[in-house]
Amino acid sequence: GSLAESLETIATAAMTSRDRSRSPVAAAASSRASSTVTLPADSNQALGIAQYAKDFIGGKYGDDVDDHVWQRIEQFHTDSVMCGISALALKTNAPTVLREEALAYPDSNGATVFGSGAKCAPEKAICANASAVREWDSNGTVFGYNPNIPGHTAGEFGHNDFYPVVMAAAQVTGNIDGKTALKAMICLDEIRGRLAEVFSLKSYKIDHVVHGAIASAAVYGALLGASAEEIESAIGMTIAHYVPFRAIRAGKQLSDSKGASAAISTEAAVLSMRRAMRGFIGPRDIFRNPEAIFRFFEPTTGTTASKDNVDITLGNKVRWGVGPSPFNLVLSHSGSDFAVCGMHFKLGLYEHQSAGALEAIISALVHNPDFAAGGLEAINNINIVAYEPAYGIIGDPAKKDPKTRQSADHSMAFIVSRILVKALQAGKVPSTMDEAWMELMLSPYDYGKDALYDEATRNLMAKITFSHGGPEYDAKYPDGIPTSLDISLEGGKKISSGLVMYPSGHARNTAANLARILEHKNRLLGDLVFPDRPAVDSFVQRLVGMKSLSAAEACNVYNFDWTKMQDHPCID
Repeated sequence: GSLAESLETIATAAMTSRDRSRSPVAAAASSRASSTVTLPADSNQALGIAQYAKDFIGGKYGDDVDDHVWQRIEQFHTDSVMCGISALALKTNAPTVLREEALAYPDSNGATVFGSGAKCAPEKAICANASAVREWDSNGTVFGYNPNIPGHTAGEFGHNDFYPVVMAAAQVTGNIDGKTALKAMICLDEIRGRLAEVFSLKSYKIDHVVHGAIASAAVYGALLGASAEEIESAIGMTIAHYVPFRAIRAGKQLSDSKGASAAISTEAAVLSMRRAMRGFIGPRDIFRNPEAIFRFFEPTTGTTASKDNVDITLGNKVRWGVGPSPFNLVLSHSGSDFAVCGMHFKLGLYEHQSAGALEAIISALVHNPDFAAGGLEAINNINIVAYEPAYGIIGDPAKKDPKTRQSADHSMAFIVSRILVKALQAGKVPSTMDEAWMELMLSPYDYGKDALYDEATRNLMAKITFSHGGPEYDAKYPDGIPTSLDISLEGGKKISSGLVMYPSGHARNTAANLARILEHKNRLLGDLVFPDRPAVDSFVQRLVGMKSLSAAEACNVYNFDWTKMQDHPCID
């Protein structure tokens, strides 16, 4: 249970070097072992995560992070900021309320909210900024699935809502340059993403943001120079005191609590970290604690230890005794196999499980020019074949009547209809997938009051049906987003998309010109904020060029002239 044991890399020492050279699987394992640390289930993983964060950010492992990883973190961070500031520009509720709240907590040693140079309590600034980033539900998504690492296929969702934690730490300390900040973001995504691969919170009706809160405590503490023991204490407090259940997202019409869940959880995590640095001692070794969420829901001891039958009776003495956590945790520190590289982009505003259907409908339009030219009346039916959970959640026929922006962006029928309405109204689409994705990209206004009750959109939704693809489709998720479309037109013509697995924006998609499409998205959102395109491009360039920023420049990367922001009515 010592820290040294926690950081011991699981090696393939039992194999001879000759055997290893003959086995591709073993070769991959050997390569991974040299670029990762493994925190075994029978070790203090909270302390191990703390030490990993300190070591990785502090440079213990050198500077052997592939260029592709740096590019991805720059892209995801930029994307998240543009989502956040555009949500504020359109006066969305929770980001506006939480920004105003943060500014009411001045702190000369604190951090700043988007579009302000005034410092306030860091956990309040983080809460406000993370809420804004998450509001559109259009930033990066992870599905917690890495079959290359044994045991890392739990399939928990997650989003990169937590980068404001790093920027707040940079502002509090004043000595974190752009490259170090990006490295800390890689670290945060690594901890969060790997936890999503080993423990499925949603299976127990716990909100997925818990993994991000753990990572936030670890990275904020590491950047501020906390000891590993202090970070362990903060992680213990976060899990013992602040676990959000999925009650925040239950019901047909969603509240602010869903979109702000990550923000509120990371506020608590950073507050716990600050408290621990003042000397407060939280629960130690929380992952092996039998009464914390991990062993509570996935028992590792007791005669009936089973996550399908959690015997919590006091008579089951062994159940509450000493035992391992439910998982080993593998964390990368070098090379290219970082969790951030398995995250997916949303190329516009939509629930990511709709991405396969969007790729399919755009492909149908690009490859069948008469489809767009035919108009709404030429369409008899669009049947979407999807997998679980997409079929049961965003494919629910009850979601054909969304009444709020938040319910519309979780309705596959609405999302597909909005894309299709744009194409039908234009009567044509570009001849390439990239150009079509950009031209038809869904913006916040595609979910605004007018769009919700647009007659053409509603008429199209009525023509959409859903089918479950069955075990064949279900087995392909979450490796991909298995979806297909069958379109029936007047006159008997049928268009079939074929199976879509890796749509544009998906981590495994290699066809899309991602950089170009993201540039378009940045401008689409930036045009809602800034007075002109040069101002948009200037702001975006600071984010894209983050790796070369000095500490002083990094501190101001979120700031812009709030008084010159475009004035919009509230989108809702």
